[in-house]
Amino acid sequence: MIRTDKWPLQATPYQQHRMRLTLSEYRAFCHALSIVVLNHWPALCQAPSFAAAVERLIHPTAKNPHPRHHYFHRRFYKFPSYLRRAAIEFVKGQVSSYLTRYGAWLDGERKRPDARPPVFNPVAGCYPAMYRGQLVKFDEDFTVAHLKLWDGREWLWHDIPIRSVRNRHRLGTIRSPMLIVNRRCHLSVPVAVKPEPLPDADRVCAIDVGINTLATASIVSSDGTVVARAFVHPAADIDRRNHRVTLIRRKARKTAKLSKGFCRGLYRKARNINEQIAQVTSKRLVDFALEHGADVMVLENLKGWRPKAGAKRSPLRQRFHGWLHRRLSDLIEAKFAEAGGRVVYVHARGTSAWAFDGSGKLTRDPKQYELATFTSGKRYHCDLNASYNIAARYWAWKHRLTRRKDGQLPEDGSSPGKPRIPVTLSTLWPREREAPYRCAA
Repeated sequence: MIRTDKWPLQATPYQQHRMRLTLSEYRAFCHALSIVVLNHWPALCQAPSFAAAVERLIHPTAKNPHPRHHYFHRRFYKFPSYLRRAAIEFVKGQVSSYLTRYGAWLDGERKRPDARPPVFNPVAGCYPAMYRGQLVKFDEDFTVAHLKLWDGREWLWHDIPIRSVRNRHRLGTIRSPMLIVNRRCHLSVPVAVKPEPLPDADRVCAIDVGINTLATASIVSSDGTVVARAFVHPAADIDRRNHRVTLIRRKARKTAKLSKGFCRGLYRKARNINEQIAQVTSKRLVDFALEHGADVMVLENLKGWRPKAGAKRSPLRQRFHGWLHRRLSDLIEAKFAEAGGRVVYVHARGTSAWAFDGSGKLTRDPKQYELATFTSGKRYHCDLNASYNIAARYWAWKHRLTRRKDGQLPEDGSSPGKPRIPVTLSTLWPREREAPYRCAA
């Protein structure tokens, strides 16, 4: 498992200038190399070693004193060999991607009939890979990075303090980082982590992602006992995001025709706030599951779901567009896998429509939509009820109470008139163990 950390560098203006010169030198090398690779692509693909074939074209050695392209030896003085090989692999991917997209365009795979051919950009996402021991070294405490940088004349070592690091590198193996130079400079450090699987437990953490409450979690055991529950709803951050969205709506109403890049800054801020909400919420949910000893987190399978609610000019549709159901589930899966757990998805239909006590369908409150009324007259939180049913669907599949993917219980062979009802929390209760719809193992 590879995880990437961001290590910001506390560089002086002089060192930042050297890092920008290094980036420019590396991109110039990749730009020139891409022309060579593009022209010799068929022959290079047939060579036993792609990198060795490219080096024979550009790099002079004792056995190859006169390469075909002398430009690289004259233009890029003492270019590091590790950086040259990293550039070859990067350019190989860029050229392959361009030729694939161009071939698809020639075959007619276009979004519009008048679509232009793809543009070849050899330096898109191009940053130098700093190989450990050759281009970067760290001290024992990982407080200083020794980087080999280009100053316009020579490749020299520079000691640059690291502002902050996480503890992930102490649990795994650090791979070769990448030097990212934008407005600020940092190292993108990949870490190979081998998490120990969590011990099998009789508890799962079921999560219902909603609109009124962002995430509702419950710890449920295999016999239907609810051990703990939690509501995660960062209201302050959500209000900040909704304020930006409201400003966009107001400006859109006053504009006859929306131009390209309309409210770009507000959209960017709203996206960044959404990302922060997803990161914080996923961390709290994973910590909640680990705190109560759950080795499995269960979520609804909402991939590909599109909102249909809300009339024209209604804010409800815009709220659905800012919903974090996919980003939140992706972050939960990544963070819980690093802790040694696993995430399971169950069918989503009906989890919020049926009461967890088996009394039948519930009725939503029209004024306070997160509350529901059971047929017995009991009032309950609808999202919490859904989280119980999500956990029950996992346990029903785990113990083979049902083999249906949609959460329905099978019909009883001796009672053909028995209706099919979805799995609810009451299915797991001890009094339901003698139910006729239990399947044989």
